[in-house]
Amino acid sequence: MEGTEIPAILPALPELVLACGAMLLLMAGVFPAGRRANAIHIAAILLLIVTGALVVWVPAGMTFGGSFVVDDFARFLKLLALTGSAAAILMSLDYLARGDQQRFEYSILILLSTTGMMMLISANDLIALYLGLELMSLSLYVVAAINRDSVRSTEAGLKYFVLGALSSGMLLYGASLVYGFTGTVSFAGIARAANEPALGLIFGVVFLFAGFCFKVSAVPFHMWTPDVYEGAPTPITAFFAAAPKVAGIAMFVRTTIVAFPGVLSQWQQIVVFVAIASMALGSFAAIGQRNFKRLMAYSSIGHMGFALIGLAAGTAEGVQGVLVYMAIYLAMTLGTFACILSMRRHGQMVEDIGDLAGLARTKPAMAFFLAMLLFSLAGIPPLAGFFAKFYVFLAAIKAGLFTLAVIGVVTSVVGAYYYLSIVKIMYFDEPAERFEPMPRELSAVLAVTGLFNLLFFVYPAPLVEAANAAARSLF
Repeated sequence: MEGTEIPAILPALPELVLACGAMLLLMAGVFPAGRRANAIHIAAILLLIVTGALVVWVPAGMTFGGSFVVDDFARFLKLLALTGSAAAILMSLDYLARGDQQRFEYSILILLSTTGMMMLISANDLIALYLGLELMSLSLYVVAAINRDSVRSTEAGLKYFVLGALSSGMLLYGASLVYGFTGTVSFAGIARAANEPALGLIFGVVFLFAGFCFKVSAVPFHMWTPDVYEGAPTPITAFFAAAPKVAGIAMFVRTTIVAFPGVLSQWQQIVVFVAIASMALGSFAAIGQRNFKRLMAYSSIGHMGFALIGLAAGTAEGVQGVLVYMAIYLAMTLGTFACILSMRRHGQMVEDIGDLAGLARTKPAMAFFLAMLLFSLAGIPPLAGFFAKFYVFLAAIKAGLFTLAVIGVVTSVVGAYYYLSIVKIMYFDEPAERFEPMPRELSAVLAVTGLFNLLFFVYPAPLVEAANAAARSLF
């Protein structure tokens, strides 16, 4: 590693600023005079915006002996993760202010988790990857159980922690096998050494993938997702559904494409299986759900399956499809959770899908935007969700994965059933009692994500071109 002069660590400047800013806010919150939780939440959002500007400004390059890389791929996904984290804190403001949940640690934990995500996205060797993953995960375990007075929240945090520790152990074991059979931890070194698919190396890849699948909640390591989504406080569920998924997919894509191009035919089989299983489970298991957050958990499992179709192609076009998919998925998910957070009667949150009955008559604007987001999640044209699926299916077809593409289309049709059933409840059932007015922050998030979703087809070029440049930087 070339010393520690400022130019040498310049590529890691956004992460350093975010980590130091989180520490300063922690100090501000600890002292009695600074115990203004709302001000700390606002400062955290501003810090994320400043970090986003630095991500754009910092030049491409490597630091820490090549274990940390900044390229177009890293920039694209860091901006998505920062957007998801900032939106999650913004959507939490009203929720935290209403209850006795006003804890300044909340936004600081999200900042530290986001620092881990950014480290993960830029990781260029197995050690940096593990450090980023653990920094992200430890904060997530705490934030899932932050409502200590709720049995459901504590249970969610404990389940996530126990299963997360298991998955981290499997990933670490896989990393040790890969190191043992290649003699290096750097992705470029592994790619040079892993041209011959030795059995031990394939075992290492399988264990690595087990850890990756847990982090993106893909089958068969999805078991924590419905319980944690339902049990965690709703703003935290919104955060889980957005930013960590982006970092998990980034880790999955960079490791497979950069470190294991020589064993593509081996890992491709695993990714195809995981994609099919996730799409199938996400489509069928959600049909019987009555809790909206639980339904969104199964929906996210299905959507990770669709995103992995692009990775299964193993081409630059496939990675471009994954990136477009994650950007659109982030917008759809944040908009939907803005609606779930505004489902409130008599000061109490309600989560049952039946509570949306007749929403079109009591709150027509909210019903319209939620219906459009649900249509988009189902992949109905000309909404953004249709284009997300179009790009990954196109990449799979060009790579000759016809069966995978066909199964993707079929499971999309099955999944459309439960999204459309919610629209039917909103528009055709007898109205339930009116919800309380929607807070300004949630209205803003719903308006931005809803309009992006509706108008994406008018001018999709900037996102598609940015995703294309990001994908090309890996090849």
